[in-house]
Amino acid sequence: MRLINEDDPPPFTLLNADGKASTLLVCDHASPTTPRTMENIGLDQSIFKQHVALDIGAENVTRILSEKLDAAAVLAGYSRLLIDVNRQPGDVSSIPEKSDTTIIPGNQKLSEEQRLARVENFFWPYHQTISKTLALLWRRGPVPALISIHSFTPSLGGNKRYWDIGVLWNRDPRLALPLLEKLKAIGNGRYFIGDNEPYSGREFGYTLDIHAGAVGLPNCAIEIRQDLIDTHDGAQYWANTFADILRELL
Repeated sequence: MRLINEDDPPPFTLLNADGKASTLLVCDHASPTTPRTMENIGLDQSIFKQHVALDIGAENVTRILSEKLDAAAVLAGYSRLLIDVNRQPGDVSSIPEKSDTTIIPGNQKLSEEQRLARVENFFWPYHQTISKTLALLWRRGPVPALISIHSFTPSLGGNKRYWDIGVLWNRDPRLALPLLEKLKAIGNGRYFIGDNEPYSGREFGYTLDIHAGAVGLPNCAIEIRQDLIDTHDGAQYWANTFADILRELL
């Protein structure tokens, strides 16, 4: 079942495919887009400007960081409300019927065929591109690192999230721990830096765990509070900051 037509955007964007850095940047929740024929899956257009539909500011940071590091980057082309590409297909959170307090009419009572169509149209093209790009980097050498860029809301469920930046990691400390130390030193410690906060890298995240963790590639996820990067100047500042740190670490 084809869901993406010729006048719709592609399911992924590959940036700087020939970048010299042995690093791949990914942005799972870069876009608020839905195919035209799916009529916003029954939601008001205003929903797609909110965090429930995308990681606000994450795409801009990824694009700038790709240029600064001369690194390849893969951006997911469609909203996580259609399917979350950082979840295992079949998981209840993969195609959510409800996200936070938002009921998603177009995700209710989907048939198996409809679910598989979303996986085939939106999920696999993105992940196949990540696999192919990592394979090229690996063959070229040295061993590549995988870095995932996300943003998070300043509050959740009425609770303020005081972190400015979070670094998420699981069993591999090679990139995450030095990155945490460098971030904590910025501005003489003026920023709150979370170690596996506001989410935990110990919980399964499809993109990092499948593409990097399972095969031993250095990896981590970077979470930036969205009000720090919801303008171009904010995204530019943090992309420059991460570029300066990552050049040294990588």
